[in-house]
Amino acid sequence: MSLYKNLFKQTAIYGLATVFPRMVSFFLVPLYTGLLPIEEYGKVTVIFSWMIFFNVILAYGMETAFFRFYNKETDKKNVVETAMVSICWTSIVFLGLALVFRNTLAHYSQIDVQYVTYTIWILALDALVIIPFSKLRATQRPIRYAIIKIGNVTVNLLLNIFLLVFLPKLAANSSFFGFLYVPDFQVGYIFISNIIASLLTFLVLSPDYLHVNWKIDTDLWKRMLRYGLPILVAGIAFAINEQFDKILLGKLLPENIADSEVGVYSACYKLGLFMVLFRTAYTLGIEPFFFSHANKENATQTYATVTKYFVIFGSFIMLAVIVFADLFKMLMIRDASYWVAMKVVPLIILANFFLGIYTNLSVWYKLIDKTYIGAWISIFGAIVTLALNFLLIPEYSYMGSAIATIAAYGSMMLLSYFLGRNQYPIPYDINRIGGYLAISIVFSGVSFYYFRENYYVGIALLLVYLYFIYHNEKETLLRIIKRKGS
Repeated sequence: MSLYKNLFKQTAIYGLATVFPRMVSFFLVPLYTGLLPIEEYGKVTVIFSWMIFFNVILAYGMETAFFRFYNKETDKKNVVETAMVSICWTSIVFLGLALVFRNTLAHYSQIDVQYVTYTIWILALDALVIIPFSKLRATQRPIRYAIIKIGNVTVNLLLNIFLLVFLPKLAANSSFFGFLYVPDFQVGYIFISNIIASLLTFLVLSPDYLHVNWKIDTDLWKRMLRYGLPILVAGIAFAINEQFDKILLGKLLPENIADSEVGVYSACYKLGLFMVLFRTAYTLGIEPFFFSHANKENATQTYATVTKYFVIFGSFIMLAVIVFADLFKMLMIRDASYWVAMKVVPLIILANFFLGIYTNLSVWYKLIDKTYIGAWISIFGAIVTLALNFLLIPEYSYMGSAIATIAAYGSMMLLSYFLGRNQYPIPYDINRIGGYLAISIVFSGVSFYYFRENYYVGIALLLVYLYFIYHNEKETLLRIIKRKGS
């Protein structure tokens, strides 16, 4: 069990580094929705959606390639330097070209050129720290990783609060702060906060660049690109699945309601935060774990066990969040005008759960160096996303986007499982995994759609589910407890 304890420990630390930044959303969502009109919040959401899309492009699969070759090659320093120099130069080229053509980008994206400029700087700074952060994970330094990540979002949060809440008040009574304050510039302050946080993070990690020889092992670089480029394609497809619904809502709905529909959908989408937290923290811990244990005895059984317990914990989180969704909305989204989109919450949570299961199932094509298969699976998901969004948004607005999201991730999960059975067989306990998943989905639907805000029923369903888990996993749980006590 020491293997699982080590995985749990690293996942817990990475989880802290992920949970805290995401928890900032608890403050930023009510802050933004309280200060910005729904339409302005919708515009901010669209810009951040484009940023996530370009984050994937600027990483071009090099992060995952780094982990693969760091564990595979004997000269690890060479891997670090080759990846770091590659990302550095591509980021600098992007920065220069994007600034030159920022007016063109603003025209086609229909975003103010000033915000486009801010976004370009944020993207470049974030790209420059990809490999330094990956190096911390690969060398198992999760605490330093967590401290820097938490520092980044703390600076961002404090600057948002100062610039949006306190600066206008200070400017009214001080000529100095009055000089700094720009009226009706709330959206701009959001991006300035991000730029400063990203710059400070880069400065903290910049010493890594001082120890680089600034030369690329061309042969290694080509092999890393061949491995990483299919992951780039998969990443673009993932960005489409995760973010293009907001962009398409803004494009496909009538102009007079587009921004407001994006705003309410995006705010309620945030209630899927808890599943995203669990999924993201787990992914950060599991990817290095999968690669480092690929050649160990009973590796496939280990993967199967890890997947089963991911489903157990994820099912419980999904059910708990859906049961208490109407309490969480009052904490995160205090403006009741946003609550009209609450009906998408169960679909979004389940969709993120499907994505987490897919992350587990996708180990097989990474370990046999067939990442192009993952790219094709992701492309398939992106096609589902785009097709259903174009088909459903004009008729059903953001509900159509939620349906498209769950359909895309569900189909990717199933496709990966069936393809992996032949390529890299893993003995998943399908009966139990399917049972846990099915019961949690049924209980979630019953709670939200038939007994919503009836917490007697909701809590009873949670307790029944916990008993079901204990009844089926009792032997394993008792064995873990005994080992801890010995």
